[in-house]
Amino acid sequence: MIHSRISKLTMLALLLVLTGCHGKPPAPGAMPPLPVGVIKTVATPVTLHEEYAAQTEAVDTVEIRARVGGILERQAYVDGMNVKKGDLLFVIDQQPYIAALAAAKAAVAQAEANHLNSQQVLDRTRPLVEEQAVSQQDLDTAIAKERSDAAAVEAAQAQVKTAQLNLGYTTIRAPIDGVISKALIKRGGLVDASSTLLATLYSVDPIYVNFTIGEQQWLAIKKQLGSLKKGAAVPYQIKLADGSDYQYGGQLNFIGAAIDPQSGTLQMRLSVPNPEQELLAGQFMRVAVPLETRDMIRLPQQAVQELQGRRSVLVVDAQGIAQHRDIVTSSRIGNDWLVESGLQPGETVIVEGTGKVHPGMPVNPTPVSESAGAATTAPPGGAAMAPAESKTEKPVTKPPTPAVSAGAAEKSVAPSVPPSISPAAPSHPQSSESKKKPASPGP
Repeated sequence: MIHSRISKLTMLALLLVLTGCHGKPPAPGAMPPLPVGVIKTVATPVTLHEEYAAQTEAVDTVEIRARVGGILERQAYVDGMNVKKGDLLFVIDQQPYIAALAAAKAAVAQAEANHLNSQQVLDRTRPLVEEQAVSQQDLDTAIAKERSDAAAVEAAQAQVKTAQLNLGYTTIRAPIDGVISKALIKRGGLVDASSTLLATLYSVDPIYVNFTIGEQQWLAIKKQLGSLKKGAAVPYQIKLADGSDYQYGGQLNFIGAAIDPQSGTLQMRLSVPNPEQELLAGQFMRVAVPLETRDMIRLPQQAVQELQGRRSVLVVDAQGIAQHRDIVTSSRIGNDWLVESGLQPGETVIVEGTGKVHPGMPVNPTPVSESAGAATTAPPGGAAMAPAESKTEKPVTKPPTPAVSAGAAEKSVAPSVPPSISPAAPSHPQSSESKKKPASPGP
């Protein structure tokens, strides 16, 4: 009985010694926590916008037409150039109108000569009537003739004025400042008075932006306009066709008088500065109309994963484990997504290294502001984030050294090894080396 009990104790001690010497084998593929860049979610005031399709319109659109007909003699501008008010645009053949002016002046001279003769006849007739040498009828005839010749002079002078105007109309000048289209009639073409369109002149600064909104949106905008202080204006943002923001905002300067009963929309118009002439008449764009301001979480684009229309992020829990989280986003501001639901302020979201992290993996979170600079300062497109991500993940590409893996194995099995036999662990490598030493030297 005593011998059997001693044998059991001996076997138990031997088992403990062997366990302490060899330890628990490390889990296959065990790796240290993956370094990742993270940010803390913060809810900040954000103004929500709703975008509408819009189109530009020149404030002044002038059709250049001739007031007189004739052969187009000269085009004085280059197609598409900027012109100033009063600049010469076209010249129509002036010779017929020069001749017409000369004829009108000759008619004036003839009328004045006739008027002078009638005045002389009247002056001679009046004394003769007093002497009863001529009848009163002759005096009345002389008076009528003098007045008729005076009126003829005025008519001839009016013809001169008309001829001068027609001659002036042969030179066509810009009525406003702006940019002019190409000429529709080339040199030598026949121009009909008031019917032939020569070109179109567009003003450029400022420029109108027209768009339509629904009845519900109009009610929201009306409330917003009513809550503004006197003299304040709602800032409307312009987005170009390539998605970029126009540098100048627009001011609302027209609201339609009635809602279209067929479409249920209301016409609205913005006045937008255009000093650099970046906007052209007829250009399509979008208008961002501010609706409301509320606290929302903003996430950089590189933190959001999108698959089949669903968006998600990777968050780090209290135990340092990456977790998958579905989110709902409404719109974007610059390079940031606005989160409607799925995240709470104060949560840790992975923004760097998401391509190598899977849900359930242990990670080593590092704030982005410390490792790669603040995420809010990154330019659109995330170009500044790529180098920072490679720096953070570079140590992961190196295989773990034996010292690191042994240390990790010791930490994992430390609770199961008795303190009395823990020093026996390093003796195993020494015994293996002593066995190899006799085989190394040659005979």
